[in-house]
Amino acid sequence: MASLSNRNIPLFIAFRVFFNARWYYPVLAVLFLKLGLTLEQYALLNVAWAISIVCLEIPSGALADQIGRRRIIVLAAALMIIEIGLFAFAPRGSSLLFPLLLLNRLLSGAAEACASGADESLAYDSLREDGREAEWPAVLVRLMRWQSVAFFITMLLGAAVYDPALVRQAFEFAGVHLPITSEMTMRWPLYLTLGNALIVCFVVAQMREPGIRHLQVTASAGDAWRQTVASGRWILRTPLLLSVIVAGLCIDSVVRLFLTLCSNYYKLIGLPEASFGAIAAGFAVFGFFTPKLAQWLAGRCTMAVNFLMVASLAFVGLMTAARFWQVWGLLAVIPLSMAMAMLQFFLSHYLNRSVTDSSQRATILSFKGLAFNLAYGAAGLLFAGFTRAKAGAGTQDQIFVLAFQLLPWFFAAMMLIPLLIHARILLANSHLPARPVLNEP
Repeated sequence: MASLSNRNIPLFIAFRVFFNARWYYPVLAVLFLKLGLTLEQYALLNVAWAISIVCLEIPSGALADQIGRRRIIVLAAALMIIEIGLFAFAPRGSSLLFPLLLLNRLLSGAAEACASGADESLAYDSLREDGREAEWPAVLVRLMRWQSVAFFITMLLGAAVYDPALVRQAFEFAGVHLPITSEMTMRWPLYLTLGNALIVCFVVAQMREPGIRHLQVTASAGDAWRQTVASGRWILRTPLLLSVIVAGLCIDSVVRLFLTLCSNYYKLIGLPEASFGAIAAGFAVFGFFTPKLAQWLAGRCTMAVNFLMVASLAFVGLMTAARFWQVWGLLAVIPLSMAMAMLQFFLSHYLNRSVTDSSQRATILSFKGLAFNLAYGAAGLLFAGFTRAKAGAGTQDQIFVLAFQLLPWFFAAMMLIPLLIHARILLANSHLPARPVLNEP
């Protein structure tokens, strides 16, 4: 009979890959507008999605620790089917369109919140139950490589099946002549994602809950709240864990802000819009090789050194982007993409090593997710506030360039926060006898 980890680890990787491989991502904004929404409605839907995640992130993690991670992952899979179904079959131009897509965004955020933390906790505790938790870095490498492959495929083919001209040419090449229209193909990325949702449901049905701790059959809101408060206090009383989260969110928030705005950056450095999807797919290749490098570094360097390397990569990328070199400015995305991939690896590696009590693992990972989303939202608000304050001082493109030129220095100021926390940890432990520096918390 296969061990629990041999069963759950491949299922965990499959869940992450198919849950996050959304075929409509390359055409998301265009698709919403083509269905009949206004730009204002699209912006409101994004706000609703973010609010849903923030409100449910920690409660879902606490419930996962109370009643079982598998139950919460099953709920995430069910929510994914419903939210993609609403999106795929929402009537175009109808008065029901906005309410249905609003419900889609709320359920999508709820699904993200339920999956966040619970799936990783189930996978790590499966290894731990079998005495194989030292293999977690290798699991992360496999996961990130498969995610890179999936991202590469969905970014290229998701945009391709949306384009009626490309679909028509593909059918004609196969000897089939059909009257393919944009009305037909605009929902094909959604249908493919709905197929992913069905696969996700099949995958989670095969998972098994680790038996290393006692689970409650039911849990009240009060139980989840007490678990949340207890975990929050534990994080604040654990400086090393707090420094990992703070360092991660300082890097993630600024780099993610750049990556969400990079399409406008590409335009300003003279790249054609038709190349954006191919560029995103091309950079996914770095996600295939970088995790192995991160695993090697995790085994040879201290945590502080590894996070410093990630921050340095991000700073180099931001400084390169601030130059706005025509076409060659694309090189800025290489260190930024590598920094994000390495950051994801180090966060999972060090956080799971730090959390020795399985009963609060999902809650603490959810705390991390909440903190990162709040930091990213704060960075976005600061960027929006800066552009509004500079309104009238130049064109929108000129203000955008100025904001990006200041971004590396804002990032450097942000990184002073984790450096001060780390310095405080060293000072607090300066009275202890000298001992070898470990490569883990």
